[in-house]
Amino acid sequence: MKLLDKLIIKDFLKTYFFVVVMLILVVLVLDFTEKNDAYIRNDVPSAEIFKYMANYGLYLNNLLTPITVFISVIFITSKMAGRTEIIAILSSGVSFMRMLRPFLFAAIMIGGASFLLNGWVLPGATAGVTEFRINYLEKEKTSSEGNVHIRVGEESYAYIGRFYNSSLTGFSFTLETIKDGELLAKLSADNIEWDTAKNTWTIHNWRLRELKEMKEDYSYGDELDTMLSIRPEDFDLPPNHHETLKLPELGKQIKVLEARGADNVGFYKIERYVRFMSPFAAIILTFIGVIMSAKKTRGGSGFQIAMGFLLAFIYIILFILSRTFAENGAAYPILAVWMPNIIFAVTGLLLYKTVPR
Repeated sequence: MKLLDKLIIKDFLKTYFFVVVMLILVVLVLDFTEKNDAYIRNDVPSAEIFKYMANYGLYLNNLLTPITVFISVIFITSKMAGRTEIIAILSSGVSFMRMLRPFLFAAIMIGGASFLLNGWVLPGATAGVTEFRINYLEKEKTSSEGNVHIRVGEESYAYIGRFYNSSLTGFSFTLETIKDGELLAKLSADNIEWDTAKNTWTIHNWRLRELKEMKEDYSYGDELDTMLSIRPEDFDLPPNHHETLKLPELGKQIKVLEARGADNVGFYKIERYVRFMSPFAAIILTFIGVIMSAKKTRGGSGFQIAMGFLLAFIYIILFILSRTFAENGAAYPILAVWMPNIIFAVTGLLLYKTVPR
């Protein structure tokens, strides 16, 4: 079986890479055709377009992995079944699980490569795609989202009505100190400005109100330098910022947001769950694909490949829905993220009872 194992692994990986390249090229051509007018209108440099397409290709590779793995394994297995090779292997006394071993080994290789790409390569590509679209395809932002609430300390909470990236200035600033549900101090200012030389914040036209047991102190002034655990970049993060962080950076960002009590920390946690969940999809879908296409059919492999596309799209739809449920406040987000893998794993175990013996 060692020689056969090598042949199966070689054919599986070769078919996988061929399907990946072909699908990515088709999508990139369609994407280029759709955006060509915008490239010409905005005078986008050719080098930037090629860089964007390379980054977008990496992003597509991750998105299309369930489809490419499923189609590849069904194509290889149905071809072997059509030539009665599977019948010959099983008739020689080899168990189905033993025959499945090289397929699973190749799937583990693909899953491992997917994990490395998701954790360390794809975030940079995603950031490049986002930056390209902002610079060349979308209107440049002049301000961040309004009404920003950020926890800047164990008992301190900051609020900025509007922050402008061009001048690094925020307006309607408030800093509150709250302990055990009671307001201890409130600092208000007309605006707050980032000092690039000192790396500190300067607040203008400030008023400080301090509440004590039996009295209240009030002070004010024109300017005041203050140290806060926030930087201008925190107000200019893209909506998909969690997708642009490498795995170690993602863990650090989660700790920072948890310390601040940020409302969007859930998106970063879900992104980390997804990166650990995704590689297992290749293994589960390979297991199902071999089972589905191990039987020889008169109509050839066309029907099986079509079923492979259908099941792969169902998996992707389930993944999108489960992630949406998790981001919308599911009680157990990690369970919601893993639900597609759980459903398909159970399906695979049920289908295993139908394999040829």
